[in-house]
Amino acid sequence: MPKWNPTNVCSYHLQEAGATPVQELAYALATGIAVLDTVKASGEVPPAEFGNVVGRVSFFVNAGMRFVTELCKMRAFTELWEEITRERYGVTDAKHRMFRYGVQVNSLGLTEPQAENNVYRILLEMLAVTLSKNARARAVQLPAWNEALGLPRPWDQQWSLRMQQILAYETDLLEYGDIFDGSTEIARKVAALKEEAKAELATIEKMGGAVASIDYMKRRLVESGTGRLSQIETGELVVVGVNKYLETEPSPLSGGADAIMVVDPAMEAEQVGKLKAWRASAMPKAAAAALAELERAAKEGRNVMEPSIACGKAGVTTGEWGVALRKIFGEYRAPTGVAQAAVAREGAALASVRESVEAVSNKLGRRMKFLVGKPGLDGHSNGAEQIAVRARDVGMEVVYEGIRLTPGQIVTAAVDEGVHVVGLSILSGSHVPLVKEVMERMRKEGLDDVPVVVGGIIPPEDATTLKAFGVAAVYTPKDFQLNDIMADIVRLVDGKAEAA
Repeated sequence: MPKWNPTNVCSYHLQEAGATPVQELAYALATGIAVLDTVKASGEVPPAEFGNVVGRVSFFVNAGMRFVTELCKMRAFTELWEEITRERYGVTDAKHRMFRYGVQVNSLGLTEPQAENNVYRILLEMLAVTLSKNARARAVQLPAWNEALGLPRPWDQQWSLRMQQILAYETDLLEYGDIFDGSTEIARKVAALKEEAKAELATIEKMGGAVASIDYMKRRLVESGTGRLSQIETGELVVVGVNKYLETEPSPLSGGADAIMVVDPAMEAEQVGKLKAWRASAMPKAAAAALAELERAAKEGRNVMEPSIACGKAGVTTGEWGVALRKIFGEYRAPTGVAQAAVAREGAALASVRESVEAVSNKLGRRMKFLVGKPGLDGHSNGAEQIAVRARDVGMEVVYEGIRLTPGQIVTAAVDEGVHVVGLSILSGSHVPLVKEVMERMRKEGLDDVPVVVGGIIPPEDATTLKAFGVAAVYTPKDFQLNDIMADIVRLVDGKAEAA
């Protein structure tokens, strides 16, 4: 058994996709159960050593702004995992039954308007995973206050690091036991979360477990994200500086050309050069032999860990490693949850946009068609999903195939589907080169008359650059009224229809 954790169950992305605390509990634990059930059924681990495997499963969770609920969620996580490992798997060593987790606190709630307020949000979220000793994180990862504006500078990252260090070394938190033991209010909330999570786990179990219920879980996540965003749009969920208390003095922190980190384009060329040099200096025969052995192991159903390590030592890149495994297993495309998600609440704004969609569709002679694309390696799908759901709800025909598509795949889909507008969602910081390539490919395919809109973490200077490429509109986190975005898109298509 390795000294590190070979299995990490990540529920961080679940909350980023809109998960409620109950959903994060249930879906993460269901994933852990699926892993352990598979290992146990394989017969590769002797029963006497199975507890060692359980003890090497770790979790990576999220923590949002409702920090009392989040604290209770973490206590529920520790209690439920202890019960599952003891009752389902018969683990007797209490150390192996511990819920061992790291955390990155919520990025979904970071705001672009009045971004300096994010410092308080990050601090409160950190308290949720540190105050209760019996459910305290083993490692804490904090975002920077300005991540909704662009890439944080080293100073911004240092500010988040200092937050942890001050809590650890200047306060007396670590001198006490669990300060919430004996609290009837905390115990009541923990019990309620556990009961709801167990009910959701039972639903997943009836469906055949986590793998069999991926479609169900994804749909529920998209629905939860839709509900949260609708509450922000209506003001039911207050976000300070976004939909309430909008008045503000100019921030001395977020102004000026150096407010975010700007990556020198020469660094990309330098890194590509280093990669080519690495490949040239690597042992081609050894690398080819290691890749061949990896493919054989995958084809024969053997453990791929040892041949993967051999690949690394022979100079095989992660890209080459992935290509080899795709040859055997194929490429998995996850469900998007968009088509099945429940329709958003009705309202005058939604009805108005729906009427506009009908009018433009009649002009076009067919249903207005909107392609939502996620190019690059960015895995944060929440924004694209919510745009796709709202476009569907206002009456557009939506094409959305999920994350990590190439510009070529997106443009091919635009041609094949005959779309009237393309929307690109990019939160990885690589919007300039990706959008440039998409625009160039669209021109080559004769799609000059198809408007392109872009959304993501895009600084004003970059928005100007994208518009120079021909992008019709750029949206950032401050643009949270989705009906307004939909109305803009309808006007863009209508304008093209009239011009034609």
